[in-house]
Amino acid sequence: MEKLPLTRAGQHMLDAELKRLKSTDRPTVIRAISEAREHGDLSENAEYHAAREKQSFIEGRIKELESILARADVIDPAKMSGSVKFGATIKLVDENTDEERTYQIVGEAEADLEKGLLNLKSPLARALIGKDEGDSVQVRTPGGERSYEILEIKYI
Repeated sequence: MEKLPLTRAGQHMLDAELKRLKSTDRPTVIRAISEAREHGDLSENAEYHAAREKQSFIEGRIKELESILARADVIDPAKMSGSVKFGATIKLVDENTDEERTYQIVGEAEADLEKGLLNLKSPLARALIGKDEGDSVQVRTPGGERSYEILEIKYI
């Protein structure tokens, strides 16, 4: 079974989502199904079908989270240093636009680009791995070739 890298923060986030799904969302949807059943004919009961669909989504997400957490290889970035590797928080500057961005390289299950959490398997993360402050990297993106300079590497 393949281990999945996760930061400690990512593990806590996924664990909290799993607990919420099991303790709040699952019982709520079960009550909604029960109430919808009381309305009679299930073949034309939109509330029942919507609740069952939501239940299916919740159960699928619970299984997915349990699988991820069971295979998690939790890595604490605070214990690391040096060149860019998993868990690093990297401050970059786009050499074409001078726009600065900060990303943390995280596992696929916790990646969220809007929050600055960069998937380890993304082209940018793969280009950054092993590099040091001051290095430049070339990345092929959907918008074309981009050049970034690494301004700072932190492990927090």
